[in-house]
Amino acid sequence: MATTSETGHAVNVKNFFDLINFCKGFGTQYQPSKLSIQIPSLESTYLQAKEAIDEIIRQTTAYNIAINERALLFKDNRTLSTRLINAFEMTDAPDATKKDVKGFNRKLQGKRASAVKETNSTVEGVNAEEPKTISSSQTSFNQQVEHLKALVALLESEPSYQPNEGELKVSTLKNLISQQNSANEQVSTAYTALSNARLLRDRVLYGEGTSLYNISLDIKKYIKAAFGASSQEYKQVTGVSIKDFKKK
Repeated sequence: MATTSETGHAVNVKNFFDLINFCKGFGTQYQPSKLSIQIPSLESTYLQAKEAIDEIIRQTTAYNIAINERALLFKDNRTLSTRLINAFEMTDAPDATKKDVKGFNRKLQGKRASAVKETNSTVEGVNAEEPKTISSSQTSFNQQVEHLKALVALLESEPSYQPNEGELKVSTLKNLISQQNSANEQVSTAYTALSNARLLRDRVLYGEGTSLYNISLDIKKYIKAAFGASSQEYKQVTGVSIKDFKKK
């Protein structure tokens, strides 16, 4: 469903409401024996679909907020890492330890320690025959936390690392790592909720059986049979477009 505009689902629900109103407008002439296309059932299906769309909006908002809040927590990681390296250079740490610290800084900065390699491996959304760079930047949010953890562990292991600047102190850095971990968890939780909301929407609107899409087809079939294929009533409902997005 990722390539389908969320607007399209909402339009389907709105058009289904229009379809219900046409059925109501037929009055006593609209008397289907099938329970799922009787007016009370149609109204129930509409309310379920509308709630599913509303839930997508709620969960999308929550997910975007989590994403934005995480971005704020991570935005200064590279600058902070550079400051830590410079501060560590002023310690009595062995050269080997300073080299290790620089290695984690390089990872946080997204820099490569060696030449870039290429591969023809398939990448999602990309043709397999196109050469792809093997990324060694490791700058995903989870990886950034792990690199920062390792960097702070090295800083903490060096007795001569005693910065006066509060933001460079190990205790402050550990607190930042905790906040970043929490932000990653919140994004994951919000994404899961959004993904589940999308699954529910797809079942209600496009699933097998009595989904909104299938019911709309049954309505049109009934009206075609009850009023005739050339009737104005049938032309009226066939003009209501409800698309099937389940495979998009």
